[in-house]
Amino acid sequence: MAKRHSIHIEGFKHGNPIPAATRLGPLLVSSVIVGRDPATGKMPESIEEQCVHIFAHVRAMLTAAGAAPEDVVKMDFWIPDPASGRAIVNQEWVKMFPDFDSCPSRHTHATGGSGQTIQATFMAYLDREKP
Repeated sequence: MAKRHSIHIEGFKHGNPIPAATRLGPLLVSSVIVGRDPATGKMPESIEEQCVHIFAHVRAMLTAAGAAPEDVVKMDFWIPDPASGRAIVNQEWVKMFPDFDSCPSRHTHATGGSGQTIQATFMAYLDREKP
């Protein structure tokens, strides 16, 4: 039996043969998460809508792995303009992590491209057994 467990969720998949996330023992790490609409598979035009979908995908990955938002220790975001993009991320961030005294670390990176997309990754630590 493999120690590593691939996490797959409904309405989200990569074009490459990689899982949405991977769990190994208490560590859960996502692959890159984009904001495609899980119902249509299409990328919304607005970064705001993409961000909503990213957080929904994160919740689904956590649930599939037997985790919760409280288990997330770090998130990274890649956005075209971090100065304005942080406000967009913050809208969904405070919904998922409302307690400022108990929220994960976060780093926001500039994508360096002209595309209007946002991407994210996360790491979580689960101090309980895999379901």
